[in-house]
Amino acid sequence: MISDQLQGLDKFESGLWKIADGLRANSNLASNEYFMPIMGLIFLRHATNRFYEAQAAIEADKKAGKMPNRPLVDADFARRRALNLPEAARFDVILRAPKDGNLGTALTEAMEAIEAAFPPLAGQLPKDYGRFESDVLEDMMKMFDAEGLRRASGDVFGRIYEYFLAEFSKQGAHDGGEFFTPPSIVQTIVNVIEPDHGTIFDPACGSGGMFVQSSHFIEDAGQDTMKRVTFYGHEKNETTAKLAQINLAVHGLQGTIRAGNDAITYYKDPHELVGKCDFVMANPPFNVDEVDAEKVKGDKRLPFGLPGVNKAKKVSNANYLWISYFYSYLNDKGRAGVVMSSQASSAGRDEATVRQKLVETGAVDVMIDIRGNFFYTRTVPCQLWFFDRAKEKDSARRDQVLMLDARQIFRKVSRSVCDFSPEQQKNIAAIVWLYRGQQDRFLKLVESYLAEAVALGAKAQKPLEAHEEALGKLADLMEPFAKLKHKDDPLAGPWDELTSAQATLTADVEAFGKEAAKQATAWAKAARDNAGLNAARAALHPLADRCRDLTKQIDLAVKLSGRMIDIAVKEMAARDADAWNNAEVNKARKALDEARAAAVEALRQARYFVKQADWLQERFPDAVLRDVEGLVKRVDRATIAAYDWSLTPGRYVGVAPEETDEDFDFEEALRAIHIDLKGLNEEAAELAARIAKNFEELGA
Repeated sequence: MISDQLQGLDKFESGLWKIADGLRANSNLASNEYFMPIMGLIFLRHATNRFYEAQAAIEADKKAGKMPNRPLVDADFARRRALNLPEAARFDVILRAPKDGNLGTALTEAMEAIEAAFPPLAGQLPKDYGRFESDVLEDMMKMFDAEGLRRASGDVFGRIYEYFLAEFSKQGAHDGGEFFTPPSIVQTIVNVIEPDHGTIFDPACGSGGMFVQSSHFIEDAGQDTMKRVTFYGHEKNETTAKLAQINLAVHGLQGTIRAGNDAITYYKDPHELVGKCDFVMANPPFNVDEVDAEKVKGDKRLPFGLPGVNKAKKVSNANYLWISYFYSYLNDKGRAGVVMSSQASSAGRDEATVRQKLVETGAVDVMIDIRGNFFYTRTVPCQLWFFDRAKEKDSARRDQVLMLDARQIFRKVSRSVCDFSPEQQKNIAAIVWLYRGQQDRFLKLVESYLAEAVALGAKAQKPLEAHEEALGKLADLMEPFAKLKHKDDPLAGPWDELTSAQATLTADVEAFGKEAAKQATAWAKAARDNAGLNAARAALHPLADRCRDLTKQIDLAVKLSGRMIDIAVKEMAARDADAWNNAEVNKARKALDEARAAAVEALRQARYFVKQADWLQERFPDAVLRDVEGLVKRVDRATIAAYDWSLTPGRYVGVAPEETDEDFDFEEALRAIHIDLKGLNEEAAELAARIAKNFEELGA
């Protein structure tokens, strides 16, 4: 059900974003003034959903005799990750109540009632709804009362919440957008350190994304997050700390988050967690240069001493304060995963001395280079640092560091933003698994890709047949006109091409179905060891090739049918002919376009998963870690020392050799071009609207 809800959510989210545009158009507020009220409404909608879901589950348990028939208490809802919302604080109740111009008051009172009933949210929710016109608030609430949102699960709502955080981050609506670490970066950190127990601390927690992704990791393993971990966070900005508390509540989580300025972060241990953390995760501010060296020089969180100090007695760059703090918070088996400026891994002088001492502990585990444009408000590249203090006592591993250059691993999501796809995240994790000797996990991932490719190959038959049917219907509608005798008939050639393409496509779709069935049978018998998976993957290449070729044939058939229509209408006045039903032709053409999109996507998906298995097994054919030029290298301490204790992966892995791409991915290239064009069109429209508004103001 969740996967069904997630399908098409991109379009749904962009529609919801119009709420923010409406606020901008109907108020004099800047985005940094209205984004908290919007986040509050998202929370209220979701809290109401969870309340009703929990209420239904409780009633079902009562009927099944799993709990006594007694008045409900807050704990009954808490066990089901919900708040026992007072009636006046429920989204639907507020929306149905008479407005009388007091909707802002009703929303503010609802937020106050929730805070009173749920102490972790005390003082966190927005209460300034009185500044908005009631009709604007009502329009917003109606948007959030769409059928899809009334039924949305926690995963879907979590994604909507993250979507709004990301959009506001792009605008720099709050704190320069620094409150938001992109989910694919967070997920990569989670995949490497695997935070599944004990104390998790984020000393620069922003909006709490590290905690939420940790929870997903735990629950994907079938565990209950709040029984497994305790979350602690610190955030310098009070508004951002409120976002984090709301974010946790949206996901049914709790944590202890303290807010305060940088002085608390740099000069104090707000939760007294030195040496107590099982996991530390963070994306701290980069390259801060105003920390008072005198105040931190004796801090027990600086086991390697101070980095460079300037003439003003300020720490020249706080990056290595953060790095030292992260290390010191860990217990003797703790792991850390943090985002850091790319400058830090090869910084010189006193910072290099601190880095050397850190490497000599044996705790540095994995270093990952990330290309630029992963962050909404930073275009510069960054690195992910990973520590594992259990490694310090492991004689076989303590001198080893995995250097992984992931700068060539990305997908384009907009003109200015890149991320990792879910499979790219898994592939990076798989390299780390091999580094840790976990071959079984690597093979399970390859197996899952191949199983998905086989399953999707079989499922593709239905949309392929639907496309054939739609093409046949359109051809049938055009045939009476095409068969008429025309002078210097301009349709004769295109009609022959279309019918030929249609016949070829029919035969090839049938052949595809046989190939997919053959592969399904072979896959069921394939061995799941490395040799068996390599053989199964090679056997799937013909199916992947058919996916590619069928895509081209489908596109050709659609192109030819469109050409037929254009010639008939524009050059031969087909609309005036009895043999041409223009309304039905247009309807069939639209249906063909939709069928084409579904068929091409089905083929793309099947081929995509074969390519993911290729990516892993071509680089690691024996399912063991090996050096891959331009991607990964396991280096020892002596090598790091010879490179001035640099921890920059690119210095070790080299440059990948130029390869002739015999199977150029036209689909991905076209997707990137489409993203660029879409971005340019949106920017042009926004610029035109801004110019028009300026002219209106000048005229006024």
